Amino acid sequence: MVEVVLRAVRVDVGSSTPLLLLEEVSGTRVLPIFIGAPEAAAIAYALQGVKAPRPMSHDLLGNVIVALGAQLFAAEITELRDNTFYANLRLLRDRDEINVSARPSDAVALALRVGAPILVNDDLMAAEGRVMELDLDDDDADDEGDTDVPNEADLVAELREFLDTIRPEDFGQ
Repeated sequence: MVEVVLRAVRVDVGSSTPLLLLEEVSGTRVLPIFIGAPEAAAIAYALQGVKAPRPMSHDLLGNVIVALGAQLFAAEITELRDNTFYANLRLLRDRDEINVSARPSDAVALALRVGAPILVNDDLMAAEGRVMELDLDDDDADDEGDTDVPNEADLVAELREFLDTIRPEDFGQ
């Protein structure tokens, strides 16, 4: 497994669909994964540290895992089948490991909320990972010129603009 970090959440210009960009920690490849708008919002909220007055779905799942005496050990993106990515939540309870199938977007959102690592299958990263120059705005950089961390306020604003302009007919058949 290759450890990755969430490098960015962007909206694909051509399809107006949110896109996760997962970058390997010890390399230069990026795994792009298209996700839904609600999932992108949940991830953006996790990045912003937004706390809802009542638990949102990913908070609820994290609370259920803890209430059952387990912890999220890792979120793993495991395969691409028929243009659909698959993921697993690796849970530890006592000394037992429990694997739960999940959508990658939900796995990433949960991992971000609880601080668990995000992993990608080696073969999947080899087949689908791309070396990308991520176009981050100059104002995303801090005073030391670090452009690796996207400006979270811009990310949330971009997502809100997307959600405000999307129409039901954009989803098609």
